[in-house]
Amino acid sequence: MKIILSFLLLMNILTSCKQAPKAFAEEKNLPAQTLLNVAYGNDTLQKMDIYLPDNRSSETTKSLILIHGGGWNSGSKADFATYIDSFKTRLPDYAIFNINYRLVNGSHVFPTPENDVKNAVDFIAAHAENYHVSKDNFSLLGFSAGAHLALLQAYKYTLPRIKAVVDYFGPTDLVSMYHKPWHPLVPLALQMITGASPESNKTIFEQSSPAHFVSRQSPPTLILHGGKDIVVNVSQSKLLAEKLAAAGVKHEMHVYPNEGHGRWYGNTLVSSFDRIETFLKAHAE
Repeated sequence: MKIILSFLLLMNILTSCKQAPKAFAEEKNLPAQTLLNVAYGNDTLQKMDIYLPDNRSSETTKSLILIHGGGWNSGSKADFATYIDSFKTRLPDYAIFNINYRLVNGSHVFPTPENDVKNAVDFIAAHAENYHVSKDNFSLLGFSAGAHLALLQAYKYTLPRIKAVVDYFGPTDLVSMYHKPWHPLVPLALQMITGASPESNKTIFEQSSPAHFVSRQSPPTLILHGGKDIVVNVSQSKLLAEKLAAAGVKHEMHVYPNEGHGRWYGNTLVSSFDRIETFLKAHAE
């Protein structure tokens, strides 16, 4: 009887050993795939577009998560549509997740957008095995309000660990924005998205400020800003860079003197994408 059991056990081990390389080979040969409007929640805005590369692997395939801007109350993942092919070309071994989130309106104020980004990132991490991407290698990239949300996710939450974050002209400290506005409408806009002022609810302002959460554990950060930006003053990026430097966090800040806020074009856009490619290859491998 012992001989029979031993024989069966040996056969089971041998069978398992033979099956493992087959499963691995199947994963390595996966074709590229695009999945549109994948829901990560019940709201119509809680959706994402997913671009999976060919030959992806749950061991090695990195992910780049895109977060659109729009002042927290407008915009959509469609804003990144013209850039997807460029990201695919520059980062061919990356999976790209382009997310929507609930916008601030009469029903939603902060932290609704923040919570949605957190839920989207958690959803991607929970389904990493299904998508055949690494659950340990996520980078974030955001424009404007999306950069603010990317930084908040990267600095405030420890899991899943973010490898690197790219900040295009994002707000970083809502308290300083309110008390030292560069435009009279800035405090009004902040009251609209938070439903409060720092005097009535300082906590929501601090909890919604990425700079408030900078620590030596914060991920490497690439900051890109226009010197003529009148929507988010470059002082917000300088403040963040100073905080990162004080904490000993790897970071780069590049100011394009003649650029404003919003979409960049031509050589400026190419230069910024060159910097992103170099930065991610240096810090998210």
